[in-house]
Amino acid sequence: MIAAISTRELSDRSTGHQAIVDVRPVAAYNGWRLQGEARGGHVPGARSLPAEWTRYLDWTEIVEGKGLDPEQPIALYGYGAEAARAVAGQLERLGFRDIGVYDAFADQWSADPDRPLRRLERFRHLVHPGWLHGALQGARVEQPPRGNVVLCHAHFDNPADYHRGHIPGAVALDTNSLESPATWNRREPDELRAALRQLGICRDSTVVVYGRCSHPSYDQPHPGQQAGHLGAMRCALIMLYAGVEDVRVLNGGIHSWEAEGHKLSAETTSPSPAADFGIEIPAHPEYIVDLPEARQIIASPGAELVAITSWREYIGEFSGYHYIAKQGRIAGSVFGNCGSDAYHMENYRNLDHTTREFGEIERNWVAAGIVPEKRVAFYCGTGWRASEAFMNAWLMGWPRVSIFDGGWYEWSADPANPIATGAP
Repeated sequence: MIAAISTRELSDRSTGHQAIVDVRPVAAYNGWRLQGEARGGHVPGARSLPAEWTRYLDWTEIVEGKGLDPEQPIALYGYGAEAARAVAGQLERLGFRDIGVYDAFADQWSADPDRPLRRLERFRHLVHPGWLHGALQGARVEQPPRGNVVLCHAHFDNPADYHRGHIPGAVALDTNSLESPATWNRREPDELRAALRQLGICRDSTVVVYGRCSHPSYDQPHPGQQAGHLGAMRCALIMLYAGVEDVRVLNGGIHSWEAEGHKLSAETTSPSPAADFGIEIPAHPEYIVDLPEARQIIASPGAELVAITSWREYIGEFSGYHYIAKQGRIAGSVFGNCGSDAYHMENYRNLDHTTREFGEIERNWVAAGIVPEKRVAFYCGTGWRASEAFMNAWLMGWPRVSIFDGGWYEWSADPANPIATGAP
């Protein structure tokens, strides 16, 4: 049965054992005020299940992934009753029977400063297409840009990906300009300074990065060329490391832009080089550690080195890369579970490529002993997946996070470094 519930009833449910589901877009859940509500964020304890996901066929898997039980009473809320009732209809078909719909979130819950709300700590750095469209048009937007906006379409040695269609006004950003193909580590400070200046980026710029995911596969000769949004996460990390103060990621990449009906362009945009970057690089050296620090982290009881890899990589069934022969993991590292392989991050993303509900990521980490009280360094093969995990932790406001830049590629090349295989 679907019944309307009051603010008091929702409040009672938020402190009980009933499930609460936020059916608004992911951006609203994270903290963006998409309809001008008084405060952004979501009801504490609520799960994110956007109404637009009802179009996906594997709805059963989505609901199970949220830990929702048909035997459990459930309360749905959004910006109004219509979207909530659409989700309620899907849940009824899956056997849910005790469903309540709350339609006064913006008018009553958000408007009442005494009602609790939770949001992603650095939500403004994970932007949505509506924000980007407005910012590019020079409109007044929530959490406005701090400086000149530089929009970057990230790709790995694949300019055709940019030319097949990009967000109007975006400049092409080859990941090779920020990391070295010889080591896959970030480039030297002077090289980063030159590359960023050439893109028109200085410390005061507002940089928005995004990419495209085009079904990368290990069977392809260069799978990274099809994992553009993962490359965008890598670029975002390196820019933060360098000292760009306002780095933002388009949540969901180019897919979210197109999903909201915005057009792409095939017209090349040439960057206007910046006169000076404006600060010594790196401004945040603590965001990236190298081999000596990685060894220290492994030895420290107050730190964790986290493998953002697939299970097959972690237990040493295969390396995951064409150019890495040795199989296994850094001995003593904790499994951070990226998903299926070296070019996918399913366990950190939703089906629409947006970033997964941050509470889910955090709960998975905490269950593995990865907690914000510790110093946490992520690693993968060469840094891309580790960078996406870092961005998640940084967006959550975790205070001591970094990546081990050399990753398995560098660690496994030295026989003196201990490795492990098999299930721990």
